[in-house]
Amino acid sequence: MSYQDYGQTPPPVYQQNSSLAVISLISGIASFFILPLLGAIAAIITGNMAKKEIQQSGGQLTGEGMARWGMILGWVNIGLSVIGICLGILALLSIVSLPFCFIPFANGASF
Repeated sequence: MSYQDYGQTPPPVYQQNSSLAVISLISGIASFFILPLLGAIAAIITGNMAKKEIQQSGGQLTGEGMARWGMILGWVNIGLSVIGICLGILALLSIVSLPFCFIPFANGASF
């Protein structure tokens, strides 16, 4: 017998967000302000774990969008960090010159 036989509605299915998806999104955002590379790595790892957890939950867990955006923010932060490190190395080797506004006391003023 099913619920339709008696004219009753089935009990509600409760869904909740995956904790790993929330951690991934928070780590991805924090990677731009607090923990540049560590936050990005944490966002990518927890994002992958959250997507696997959500797929295996059978519809009980949600938050795939949060996990995806956490991973995207993590990869963007790693890409920007690599570009910044490469420019820093090139500037130290004097291959690329930085504008004078980035070099303190470049105008020769003494105090």
